[in-house]
Amino acid sequence: MIQTIKRLLAPLLSSARDLLPIVLVVSFFQLFVLQQPFPDLGKMVTGMLFVLLGMALFIRGLEMGLFPVGESMAYAFAKKGSLLWLLIFSFLLGFGTTIAEPALIAVADEAATVAANGGMIEATEASRDEYALGLRLTVAMSVGFAILVGVIRILKGWPIHYLISTGYVGVVIMTAFAPKEIIGIAYDSGGVTTSTITVPLVTALGVGLASSISGRNPMVDGFGLIAFASLTPMIFVMAYGMII
Repeated sequence: MIQTIKRLLAPLLSSARDLLPIVLVVSFFQLFVLQQPFPDLGKMVTGMLFVLLGMALFIRGLEMGLFPVGESMAYAFAKKGSLLWLLIFSFLLGFGTTIAEPALIAVADEAATVAANGGMIEATEASRDEYALGLRLTVAMSVGFAILVGVIRILKGWPIHYLISTGYVGVVIMTAFAPKEIIGIAYDSGGVTTSTITVPLVTALGVGLASSISGRNPMVDGFGLIAFASLTPMIFVMAYGMII
């Protein structure tokens, strides 16, 4: 019973420790720099408790569900020895997790609204929805492609810095030709894709795959997939902006 309580409290205490610096910084500037009381303190405290509980449950959920699932599927595919199915799974995993990212949905909707207000697209709900969906699909496809390339890198043992360097050269070249209105969105897309849903599953896939292949080091070869997932959306979204 005691061990169970400790396992339940551990994520809660860890989340509280992570949130403490944010609380201290906000409190210091609010009380000593701005010298103003907190507006609706009761609601803010309640919100912080919800954040604390949500983070604790999320971390515990990762440990119990997403990480084991990702690693076990990577082991299974490696044991099965089917490269085609592994690559298909890698692409669909990247695509599926990204299309469901809340951060990407928010950014795509905001970008569509700004594009409509700026006259880039028609100021209608249908046009905004179409633009946002196109942006989300573009980013999702780019992440799927990135995970596929990352898996091939693990299988082949390619040095990651060559691929990353080549990718950023591509980003710089695309930046010179892409419409200026899409560049900021493209750069932000590289960040919002690597969020709450994508990172745990993709990381577990990379580590599990590297652990199951002889001659691969999980520390050296298992990580790096997220770097691809944050790189390729910049190129794909700038290409999307050039096309539309």
